[in-house]
Amino acid sequence: MSFRTFCPSVRLGNWNEDVALEEDILKDYLEKKDKGELLIQKTSNLKKNILKKTELSISQDGCLHFGDVVMLLNPENSEQSLSNTSPTNGNYALSVNPNENAVYSKTHLEAPCGVSGSTNLEPTVRNAFIITSVDGSDVGEPVHYGQNFALRTTEGFMNHLHLTSDQKTFLKSSKKSYLQEVSLTDQLSYQNCWNFIYLDPQLRLENEGFPVPANTKLLIVHSKTNQCLAVLRKQVLWTFFGKECEITAHTFLNGHKAEENENHWIVVTGNPSNGLSTMFDRPAPSDHVH
Repeated sequence: MSFRTFCPSVRLGNWNEDVALEEDILKDYLEKKDKGELLIQKTSNLKKNILKKTELSISQDGCLHFGDVVMLLNPENSEQSLSNTSPTNGNYALSVNPNENAVYSKTHLEAPCGVSGSTNLEPTVRNAFIITSVDGSDVGEPVHYGQNFALRTTEGFMNHLHLTSDQKTFLKSSKKSYLQEVSLTDQLSYQNCWNFIYLDPQLRLENEGFPVPANTKLLIVHSKTNQCLAVLRKQVLWTFFGKECEITAHTFLNGHKAEENENHWIVVTGNPSNGLSTMFDRPAPSDHVH
């Protein structure tokens, strides 16, 4: 078995075949480049489509409504106290996590598709979700605590995929933690239903049925399994967009039977004074009156 030890310009052995092979490889490369079929070009196009900026819905009355385009954010709680025994750092947004097959899709994402927690809080089609009615409520009607709804991605490249989950099994669970898997699907079923629950368990019953305020902490519970949507900061996923966190459906309770920080969410709406920012970015009002 022989190996080439010289460059093609050195006419040694089957030099003519070596030169022709190099020319064919270059020709094939240039042809794929012109057609946009190189892997680096496909990856770049995927990021361009999925990181396209979008505007979140602006709440006129401070509540969430069906049809609103929102961002789901798990906020940090870094101050350690008796009521916060496990502090968390960093804010994470629920985001679409496309698999490798998405690189080869030019028109839309295909199901099933994963989700992850991203530190990129800029509103894009990747982290924007539409609150969708599943009980016949009209677009624009307020969402109430305990009312079922669906969360779907935006139109176009994101293909209106629905956030879904189901009981974990031996063959189906989250990759890192082996808890209940959360993903995106194009199938309509009860597995796509979620509901908002008031954060404080002592006041939960009194708030059942009331409109859900936007930009406040709450719980997002899967209707079929009664498990809370959670961000697992210690379970790292490597994605097209870097290091991110695993998303699962699992209720974490502290010693007082209250949900932990992993289950806390803020449904973020748009900033009326700046269409490209969110209410989460808006500075808190000053306590001083001038």
